Amino acid sequence: MFVAMSMIPAGDLCGKLLTGSGLATPAFVAWSRFSIGALLILPFVPRRAYALLRDWRLWLRAALLTGGIFSIQMALSTEPLANVFAAFFIGPVVSYVLSVLLLREPATMTRNALMAVGFIGVLLVVRPGFGGSLYLLWAVLAGCFYGAFLTTSRWLAGLGSALELSLTQLALSALLLLPLGLTSLPELSASTAALTVGSAAFSMLGNLLLLHVYARVQAVKLAPMVYFQLVAAVGLGWLVFNQLPDAWTWAGLAVVLSAGLGSALLRR
Repeated sequence: MFVAMSMIPAGDLCGKLLTGSGLATPAFVAWSRFSIGALLILPFVPRRAYALLRDWRLWLRAALLTGGIFSIQMALSTEPLANVFAAFFIGPVVSYVLSVLLLREPATMTRNALMAVGFIGVLLVVRPGFGGSLYLLWAVLAGCFYGAFLTTSRWLAGLGSALELSLTQLALSALLLLPLGLTSLPELSASTAALTVGSAAFSMLGNLLLLHVYARVQAVKLAPMVYFQLVAAVGLGWLVFNQLPDAWTWAGLAVVLSAGLGSALLRR
């Protein structure tokens, strides 16, 4: 689980190196991640998965994922990795609210309070109107898309196996971004190719490891480890870019981590 939670930020790090240096656009990075990811997972998925592509609900789910990945790549093109991941963690709050409203899942006052605390932590990082970067709003938007994606994933979990649903979301997202991806092809070079493949491969391997672990360990035991992504993002940002969060972002990170771990422990 720790390796998986490190690989996902590593994939976004490769995307940031591509967009931040001007080697590729956020649209190309998002499209290539879906396309290469679909090719990597294709040999392991049974043919019956193709029948799922006719279900409009999976197209909706893929559109939400597409919006999330595109938005986070926009944020990463200018903002530090740790800041982006901290703002992105508005996603669990959005998922919680939508699950209560749309899926009629139970809510408690304690959990509501923890979600509100997590939202305050995101506000500390973004600081809208108080010196925060406007580009971090792309990370917030990415988190909102991802929260809706998580809720639809729970809604549609019974349609197929994890591998089948993974292929549909990758293939459909690649198709949705195809026009933008093809119109923003970068100049071919060894560094561009390596970072493009690294972005897709790290993300895919991280998510495959998640599928492997979730098939063997209860979700409530794994939930606290999801927040290791924030630790990995801070570490990678420091190692590669020599960037560490400022005092406000450290405070926001601490609040988001505390709220997330508290919520995970409550689910036990």
